[in-house]
Amino acid sequence: MIEATLRVLEYDKVTGLLAQFAVTDPGRERALALRPLSAPEAVADSLAEVTEMTALLERQKSPPLAGCRDLRQPLRELHAEGTWLAPAVFLEVVSSVEAARDCRRYFTGRQEAPRLGVQAELLDPLPEVRQGIRESIGPRGEILDGASFELGEMRREILQTRGRIKRILEGLLASDTLSGVFQERIITERGGRYVLPVRADRRGQVKGFVHDESASGQTLYVEPAAALEANNQLQTHLREEKREEERILRRLSDLVRRQTPALLVNQQILARLDFVAAAGRFALASGATAPHLASEPLLELREARHPLLLFNSDGSRREGEAVPVDLLLGSDCDILVVSGPNTGGKTVALKTAGLLTLMVASGLPVPCHPESRVYLFGRVFADIGDEQSIEANLSTFSGHITRMRRILAEADRESLVLLDEAGTGTDPAEGGALALAVLDTLRGRGARVVVTTHLNLVKGYAHLQQGVQNAAVEFDEVTLAPTYRLHYGIPGASSAFTIARQLGLPEEVLARAEGYLSPGERDGLEVIESLNRLSAELEGDRAEARLLLRRAQSEHDRRHLLLAELEEQKRGILDKARRRGEQIVSEAEVRLRHLLRQAREAGSDARQQALLAGELQEVRGTLTDLRSEPLRKGRLPSEVVVGEILRVTVLGSDGEVVRLLGDEVELTVHGKKLRQPLSALEQYAPRRFAKSSRGRGGVRSSVEREGFQPRLMLVGRRVDGALPDLDRFLDDALLHGIREVEVVHGAGEGILRRAVREFLARHREVSAYHGADLSRGGDNVTIVELRE
Repeated sequence: MIEATLRVLEYDKVTGLLAQFAVTDPGRERALALRPLSAPEAVADSLAEVTEMTALLERQKSPPLAGCRDLRQPLRELHAEGTWLAPAVFLEVVSSVEAARDCRRYFTGRQEAPRLGVQAELLDPLPEVRQGIRESIGPRGEILDGASFELGEMRREILQTRGRIKRILEGLLASDTLSGVFQERIITERGGRYVLPVRADRRGQVKGFVHDESASGQTLYVEPAAALEANNQLQTHLREEKREEERILRRLSDLVRRQTPALLVNQQILARLDFVAAAGRFALASGATAPHLASEPLLELREARHPLLLFNSDGSRREGEAVPVDLLLGSDCDILVVSGPNTGGKTVALKTAGLLTLMVASGLPVPCHPESRVYLFGRVFADIGDEQSIEANLSTFSGHITRMRRILAEADRESLVLLDEAGTGTDPAEGGALALAVLDTLRGRGARVVVTTHLNLVKGYAHLQQGVQNAAVEFDEVTLAPTYRLHYGIPGASSAFTIARQLGLPEEVLARAEGYLSPGERDGLEVIESLNRLSAELEGDRAEARLLLRRAQSEHDRRHLLLAELEEQKRGILDKARRRGEQIVSEAEVRLRHLLRQAREAGSDARQQALLAGELQEVRGTLTDLRSEPLRKGRLPSEVVVGEILRVTVLGSDGEVVRLLGDEVELTVHGKKLRQPLSALEQYAPRRFAKSSRGRGGVRSSVEREGFQPRLMLVGRRVDGALPDLDRFLDDALLHGIREVEVVHGAGEGILRRAVREFLARHREVSAYHGADLSRGGDNVTIVELRE
């Protein structure tokens, strides 16, 4: 039954289309042989591989698969010992070997394609085969001189012998005594031997052997006796060359024969990769995607399109877009009844459901929304079209019944059943009753069914039965063509009178036909047509709303992206300015240290030194302000300290914290005090603190004091390295306005401690020093007091 289903759903056209996207004969063969897979794991793996390949094809060049050749027949010919391949065949072998090598490089190690990478790692690059062939066979299939030392020597002797023969013959042609003997002054060849064209009437003037004559008999092709020995030598050399070439071909054939298993495995892997690449190209060309695999029998194909409506017969993309259709079956709907005009729309919807289900089961992506869900049905049955057999003497109705009998014999909970025009081909009342009985039976077995119909009995069944749903195919009354959209919850009108009127059937005939309808039938048709028109209008409104929503979302995304770009530009400018500022401050620090050192050495006023240091701190404070930007709101009270600068969101202004009040803080903003909850404040990162006039020698910032550690660790250092660091440390303390620091030197043998204290005794900015209290380290630490 599966082959019949594949045939009526035109599955072979899909595989043929897929084969056109392959680049190798083995890949095309694999595409044409594709069939639905039996294991869900295999389907999931195949879909994952195609998804990986599609992503690669979008960003990278296509994998280097084109060199793969079908080597099965040549390798079969090598099965017998002593046989060898022709030089041209070796070029096909090396082409496949190089394709395996290049594909292994292309796929291996790609994190975005782990499954394909695993397959590619199994490819054997066979370097010895490639090297052996490339060193022996040229690009035009010729055996190279370097294929063996002996062959090279033989060919040099052949060239020399040919040269000697030509010199002999050219001497005869130029001889004055033989003037007028030759028909033409050329050297030609007959039977592999060099000869001269001698006039028949002058034959006796040239000694030698006649190998041929012209059609007129006026020219004889003579091998002069003078060239006989050289020609014989040439023939000997040519026979030796041929034997050596055969030996080389046998050697290469033995090499290939030993690697036959690896070559066949490579071909299988390359064919698989080419097939997956073809599926990826198909996905990109058709907008196909891998739907989710459902765990229960259902079909949720959203925005589905029939793949054969997207492409021309040569595989090129058709102009225009196929109208997407939603095909929903399962969960609360076991049977979907599709009705509408007899213009092809119903059958297309039916075939789309079946074909896309089979494609997913084959591990192929399908043209639908990525959030679609498809169950891997164990069986797909289809009774579509008029498959009557003249030889079997079956009518349309008999053919349907025969196929229905087979479906009923096998269908179960794992089955998807597609029925086109169920109950047709006989009396509508009887056919409708049969259709309902079949649907009841299939539903009782748990099968999922999509059925198309014109029969009002079947439409009414869908309206009354729970778990059965109507869907109407939208119809354009102007063009008489289906739009292929489905409107769920309402039956479709057959629109026979509308179509007949548009096609020019006389109005009096139509009026008479309408007169044969009962009032109830006329009212029913009018209601159905009215519902279809209303549904089409609603769908148009929904489509317009969706379009407006997409446009709004696109505009929102565009603005968001623009704001992000502007923010990034702002950060870049600020970062650049900050780096320049840091460079300026760094250069100023170096310069100031130099000035301070000069001032100390010259005995300048300590207050003047402190003022210079204060100016540098002002520059640093400005740089810190530039670096800060608001980060978080509503921090815990323990994370906020008095003197910290916070931003009052509602005012857009900064304030200094002067008191903590639980979940609130008291701040001064522009000289006025106010209370604000923490949730209304923003903290800066790095944190910012108010500047105050604490200490002498200029303005100091608490955050800048926090940036300096007033403790220098010299334990374990050598004297010659420790003292320069101590000197820089004291300079930094002066720059930060620190008046007391600690130097940790440890005890040891006391050498470092003595050196440190001797250095401090000589330092102009040190007013005093002494060992620390026991609580602070005792004599292992020296407390240093700097001058005001």
